[in-house]
Amino acid sequence: MKRTRGSVIEITTLGDLDDRLATGVRSLSGWRLIGLDLRERGPALLQCSLEQALFLGCCFHGDEDDAVSRAGGIVMPPIPDIPVDPYRARLYSPHELYDTPLYCSSTDARAYAWSLQPPDADDALARSLHDHAIDSALTEWIAQRSIVGVMGGHALERGAPGYVAAARMGQALGRTLTVATGGGPGAMEAANLGAFLADGTAERLDDAISALATVPSFRPGIGPWARAALDVVDQHPDSGETLGMPTWHYGHEPPNPFATSIAKFFANAPREAVLLEVCNAGIVFLPGAGGTVQEIFQDACENYYADPSSVAPMVLVGRHHWTHELPVWPLLQALARGRSMEPHVHLVDSVDEAVELLGQP
Repeated sequence: MKRTRGSVIEITTLGDLDDRLATGVRSLSGWRLIGLDLRERGPALLQCSLEQALFLGCCFHGDEDDAVSRAGGIVMPPIPDIPVDPYRARLYSPHELYDTPLYCSSTDARAYAWSLQPPDADDALARSLHDHAIDSALTEWIAQRSIVGVMGGHALERGAPGYVAAARMGQALGRTLTVATGGGPGAMEAANLGAFLADGTAERLDDAISALATVPSFRPGIGPWARAALDVVDQHPDSGETLGMPTWHYGHEPPNPFATSIAKFFANAPREAVLLEVCNAGIVFLPGAGGTVQEIFQDACENYYADPSSVAPMVLVGRHHWTHELPVWPLLQALARGRSMEPHVHLVDSVDEAVELLGQP
């Protein structure tokens, strides 16, 4: 039985509910019952105090939902005709998002198509509730973990030198830390892949990259790209934990299956902020373009105003890229000068140097 955050109790299975009721509890105050079919549990529930009990997406028999409301419970009914569960209590797994042989009929694809439609009131509510649920699940998932972020471009193809380097860095970092990325393809996938195989050998990682390189890009077809990755995932069932945080705002960039836990949001702005906040062990910024530059300065702003005890390291990889192609480093260096963040901002040439700076818990 799971107790979460003080007096809040989340119930997500009928077995858990029955076990708790069997102990003779008389009050469900502070309980959250999520996605349960309660059509045979109404009488037992109504014998308890339901003041401030929350019923999210639960089904009731007849008018028992009205009786629960009159007894002080808060009932949020299922929202019909949407491709996601707005009340889900856990992060996604890769197989939940890629749940059909054809990508176009998968949960991920249907959710993206739904996100492109102008929302009515129910749709807007469902998307907000979904993102709130994912945020709550993420808060629980990251507890007691030391998380290092890896940011980088989505266009990097499997098997390219930059992809191999990012994967090797992810493997090295993943041996002592939990690796988090934006959850997409390219450098993000490579870092998640390396962390996924953190307990394996370099040869094992090379074999996985070689298998993936037969489908180097998610263009023109997401299905074959995802299938190649899922095949690798299925070959390594006992691999390491790694986090991805993609968004349907950029739904044309599919989530990579090497994030064993996926916090996928509809709204991008809160997702960007949360992604940077969870990386308490620092962030590596690999060569990228607009999105990566935005993440650098968003993270820099957090560090600029942070209490000295909460400044997280920033490591930019690629001296030429960040000083000549996109000259972010001079401005970042000037911004950090004289601040508590100054000794925590680094520019290096290789992923090995990044691992040396961040690879300890």
